[in-house]
Amino acid sequence: MNHNKLKSLTAIALLACLSAPAFAADDHKGHDHGDKKGAEHAHDNKARHGGAVAVVKDVNYELVAKPDGLTLYVTDHGKAVDLKGATAKVMLLTAAEKSETTLAPAGDKFEAKGTFKVPAGTKAVATVTLPNMPAATAKFAFK
Repeated sequence: MNHNKLKSLTAIALLACLSAPAFAADDHKGHDHGDKKGAEHAHDNKARHGGAVAVVKDVNYELVAKPDGLTLYVTDHGKAVDLKGATAKVMLLTAAEKSETTLAPAGDKFEAKGTFKVPAGTKAVATVTLPNMPAATAKFAFK
């Protein structure tokens, strides 16, 4: 290979490596993480509705389990995600049994009515599919 051509290829590779972080930083422009230093990728994982919270790919999932129903809230940076055309299933796992139910979109959340046993120590796995997106799996633990 020609020495000048090798130098040119090396310079291009170096430029690509040095500019990649700039492009990655630009990837998160336009959405707010608050004014906390170092919070570029921090997402609020606090329960807003008294449930268990999981964060998957920058989306917050909060599962509220009551004896007469399950509610799953889906938010992105504090704003409710449009659930039109979305689907959700939740599997509840206790020491004694396993149950699965389908939740239906109900405005800004998913809901399922029925009788649900959710004692302390219950684990839950929610599978949510938003339109034109791959399915996301959120895992929860109830204390």
